[in-house]
Amino acid sequence: NPRLKTDLEAAVGEVIYNPTGKPLSSEEVALLLPGMNGYIAGLDQIDRQALSAADTLKVIVRYGAGVDKVDLAAAAEKGIIVSNTPGANAVAVAELALCLILMLARQIQPAVSALKKGEWPRVPGLSLQEKTIGIIGLGAIGKQLALRLVNFDCRVIAHDPYADAQFAAHNHIELVSQETLVAESDFISLHCPVLPATVGMVNETFLQSMKKGAFLVNTSRGEVVVESALIKALESGHLAGAALDAFEKEPPDPANLLLSMPQVICT
Repeated sequence: NPRLKTDLEAAVGEVIYNPTGKPLSSEEVALLLPGMNGYIAGLDQIDRQALSAADTLKVIVRYGAGVDKVDLAAAAEKGIIVSNTPGANAVAVAELALCLILMLARQIQPAVSALKKGEWPRVPGLSLQEKTIGIIGLGAIGKQLALRLVNFDCRVIAHDPYADAQFAAHNHIELVSQETLVAESDFISLHCPVLPATVGMVNETFLQSMKKGAFLVNTSRGEVVVESALIKALESGHLAGAALDAFEKEPPDPANLLLSMPQVICT
């Protein structure tokens, strides 16, 4: 929003922007922090090494909910306040997740690829109607996705240890255990933060417990999915496809098998 940029520049003495157009590494953050008073951060790596260069920094605000890229202990030692903006990008991420679900269901990526190569295949697609869509993490983003999915006449189930039961009941969303969600979903969409309980959560056991022919969508964090296990589940045909907006290593290595698998959408 250009107006927000104008408002920000009018409110403070000087604004320095990320010059790379991508999340910054620890080394890149360290080069920008000297002399900074405030930091509006994306998915930049703000670790202890980066914060050692912060000589005047008072506050870090994450655009989004997760603060897993910020070394909170190192920030506290320097008296730097760390905050976040839950829900700031919830609609955008929910729309992306829905788009990825539809692309997987309708096999858009293989169809486009084949047509551009001069082929004219009949590509079978799935309807979301009467399918079961599982949402892991019914926070701001998960809620926005659920609200959009109910209009597709599908069954929406969700798992969240701190779920808003009133919201779920009002919007016809079934709250279930994670085991039930994994076993019954045709599509699983991940919307969970990086916590000790979620790192590596989508492992071989999780994936093999999913329905044969199901799909996985991850627009949360790469640390949640064990990529080697996902590759194995896709190669065996147990999973029909996946869509990933986050990876264990970012940006992913061009040699990462997930990037070359036709049944996988990578963004």
